[in-house]
Amino acid sequence: FLETIAAIPGMVAAIIRHFRSLRNMARDGGMLNMFLEEANNERMHLLTFIRMKEPGYLFRVAVVGAQFGFGSFFLTAYMLNPTWCHRFVGYIEEEACHTYTKILEEMDNAPSGSELAKWKIADAPKISKGYWHLGENGTVYDVMKAVRADEAEHRDVNHAVSGVPEDTVNPLYDPRVKLDGMLKKYVKDIMEKEASNKQAHIA
Repeated sequence: FLETIAAIPGMVAAIIRHFRSLRNMARDGGMLNMFLEEANNERMHLLTFIRMKEPGYLFRVAVVGAQFGFGSFFLTAYMLNPTWCHRFVGYIEEEACHTYTKILEEMDNAPSGSELAKWKIADAPKISKGYWHLGENGTVYDVMKAVRADEAEHRDVNHAVSGVPEDTVNPLYDPRVKLDGMLKKYVKDIMEKEASNKQAHIA
């Protein structure tokens, strides 16, 4: 259930920053894309888990109500105080890390032959194998470890950007650094190609 709510903060942050970028006619400094990726990552958590257990009608109704309520609250809160919102999400993600850690510990300590022990070695949903590159032998246990790693990243990201001035380039995703890296790789590839061509001519 929580995964249906967890994708809201990232999308809200991205939408507000998107419209701000349009109004100011200026770039966002890499923040917008990062929060879109976070929202999509949480959505993939949900799509993975519903492959493991199909939600019922009442569950779906509860999701719609919770999304409307929390979505309205978080949208208003983010417009008023984005710093508080990112700090709030950071603490929520911290709790998510603890939750998945407990799940993994319970799976590790489950008695042989128990339902939890069988779940540990159960085949991971196909969608999760492709998204997290778990391979053909990926298990539900591998999925839980991957999800915990995602939540830890979201925790660190939201704590890092809370309090960062609005006009600051994303400290975790600087487009200029990425472009410099791409250019360096391009130049390196060209030089290596030239060197191999010279060696071929000499031979």
